[in-house]
Amino acid sequence: MEWFGSGDYELARQVLQRGVAACYLIAFISAINQFPALLGEHGLLPAPRFLSIVSYKQSPSLFHWRYSDRLLLVLSWAGLVLAASVVLGLPQLAPAWVPLIVFLVIWAIYLSIVNVGQTFYSFGWESLLLEAGFVVAFLGSDRVAPPITIIIFLRWLVFRLEFGAGMIKMRGGEEWRDLTALFYHHETQPMPNPLSWFAHHLPRWFHRLEVIGSHFAQLVVPFFLFAPQPVASVAALVVILTQLWLVATGNFAWLNWITIVLAFAAIDDNAFGLIFPVDEGAAPEQAPLWFVVVVLAATIFLLVLSYRPLLNLFARHQLMNASFNRYHLVNAYGAFGTVTKERFEVEVEGSDADKPGEGDWVAYGFRGKPGDPKRMPPQVAPYHLRLDWLMWFLALGSPDTRWFQVFILKLLEGDRKTLRLLRVNPFPDAPPRWIRARVFLYRFSTAEERRRDHVWWERTEVGLIVAPTSLGGQRRR
Repeated sequence: MEWFGSGDYELARQVLQRGVAACYLIAFISAINQFPALLGEHGLLPAPRFLSIVSYKQSPSLFHWRYSDRLLLVLSWAGLVLAASVVLGLPQLAPAWVPLIVFLVIWAIYLSIVNVGQTFYSFGWESLLLEAGFVVAFLGSDRVAPPITIIIFLRWLVFRLEFGAGMIKMRGGEEWRDLTALFYHHETQPMPNPLSWFAHHLPRWFHRLEVIGSHFAQLVVPFFLFAPQPVASVAALVVILTQLWLVATGNFAWLNWITIVLAFAAIDDNAFGLIFPVDEGAAPEQAPLWFVVVVLAATIFLLVLSYRPLLNLFARHQLMNASFNRYHLVNAYGAFGTVTKERFEVEVEGSDADKPGEGDWVAYGFRGKPGDPKRMPPQVAPYHLRLDWLMWFLALGSPDTRWFQVFILKLLEGDRKTLRLLRVNPFPDAPPRWIRARVFLYRFSTAEERRRDHVWWERTEVGLIVAPTSLGGQRRR
């Protein structure tokens, strides 16, 4: 069955399996550090409460059997260890069924987390990670050649990811069509990084070129992922380079990194050989019949699921970051159909005073989002700061504020798990008597303001989003 496996993608398989596993590793670390405080038994949106009103059929999860924070940590640590083993290449040394089982177990554990994660796990890269983990499970081990059907399907995944994002932009805000979107994006993106300030101050002609490059990389290049080599490898390289620019100028969790990894499905060993010597090694064994049957069945299953995502790409009302099934397989992707032109931030403050005046309030510090204008925007990706991302949506006027109301209560109670999500707790000895939240309009400082005042941001107060509130629910008049 020489048609089934391709020895031209041995190195691509190594990158795909280890790279996707590395993203899972980061995702499980995020769950261990953040899930109990956000969604645990006493979290902001408790998973047990969600599980009591949602059935397994609606949201498949191992936690329908039983949820506890301890079980969540046990499963997350198990997923982390399994993902680390793939990064080290251990399951790949065994028969083809071993990495298959390992990846499916990792996928099932993370699916269980995502499906009870509610708004804190509603990001497109969660579905992307789940789909990628399921598909690369069928790449087999080092003992068999990478199945060509899976290699091609991974290119189809990259196509949906890139072309879907491009179509969302063209159907979205006018700023993408008049080439002005990048006048604003570096400043208003959810979580700028250390280079975002510099990228924002690049000349406007450069920002227009950025948009043109984005349209080319997302609307034209993806079709060439299916072209013969070396064209497919060149197309993949364009995708990788554009994603690296996004990595350099923003914090989008593991979205850009996993896209880079998946793009390697279009790069063959000959292309690798142009950069560094490739050791061909021993020829892989012929794939056993059971493996061929399983892979072909999985390919057919995934192709059937591709029908609705394919229609969605060309639909008038295209869905963005949508799953068409409960298992997050073969999804619709896309981001930033419109670009926010102004940046609003919510600052949460506490006070110990009986009747606090303006000078009595002290701000809590978040790990990733802007706060202190003198603090340089941090580099946090590929790690995902879920609370910080939700604070960005809150400032945009997100209708779901249940979690924020509980967050305020947790601060008044001095809840340790919640406080560990923050960078700065200005009340280390005892919780404050009062909490309030103000909204500010932020903009990047100019070069002159940066030199003079040593600030990265300039901000103007817009108003109060939460009036001074005490633990008893009283509001100060």
